[in-house]
Amino acid sequence: MEKLDRLGWAAGISFRAYGVRIGIRVNNAEILEQVERRLPAGWKPTKSPVVDNLYSIVAPRATGRANVRRYNLLYEGIARLARTTDLDDALSELEIDMHSYVASASRQRMFLHAGVVGWRGKAIVIPGKNFSGKTNLVTALLRAGATYYSDEFAVFDSRGRVHPYPWPLDTREGAAPPRECPVERLGSQAGDKPLPVGLVLLSQYREGAKWRPQRVSQGHAALAMLANLKSMRHTPEVMLPMLGQVLSGATVLKGVRGEASEVVDAILSGIC
Repeated sequence: MEKLDRLGWAAGISFRAYGVRIGIRVNNAEILEQVERRLPAGWKPTKSPVVDNLYSIVAPRATGRANVRRYNLLYEGIARLARTTDLDDALSELEIDMHSYVASASRQRMFLHAGVVGWRGKAIVIPGKNFSGKTNLVTALLRAGATYYSDEFAVFDSRGRVHPYPWPLDTREGAAPPRECPVERLGSQAGDKPLPVGLVLLSQYREGAKWRPQRVSQGHAALAMLANLKSMRHTPEVMLPMLGQVLSGATVLKGVRGEASEVVDAILSGIC
């Protein structure tokens, strides 16, 4: 850390998000604006030099030598997270790690890996980690008129309400790589207020499967949600009552599904 401290920092920012204090310093002030665009929703700047986690971004300096590869370096504390010639790659790694740290360290909110949309004043929560198929389901729900809350984390308060966490929505078409898609392009909009949970979907994709879900108990749902929990600072004595609040007015459906559009039709038409 002493070696990093001596590199000479041009600018930095410290902020608080969900009770977690983060610091980011850069050796080139021009990239700080790009950093700020990737901060967690609801972040607020602070003046305190004391933070829970410190990130350092070292951008390459001009050398005048065309044959020298210049790397962008990203550190979390003393651990190097990225070494890349593409600044966007380094900033993407910063964004992923920073959001993950906030989610795991927050004591003010409970973070769950899940997709979330709003529908008629209630939230539909789809627990699942990356590559579980939740993005396809969220995208199909948005195309059908639902409101976007998150494709990464369901963020719950002590009353069991889910808050907006507008992580950029990445869509994939065929074999093409995922690309960021504004929700407005899908005919939707981002939510701006907390909602009670109306439906929890515990689904797995299987090609050609028919959606014949079964209602399951809140206890079964709580265990499934615990498996996708990101918040690690909460004790079971805190988490279980919060999950009880989350599920108190919710229907929980479990089943194997086929294409997302078929599931969406069933969910939003009340055929479930």
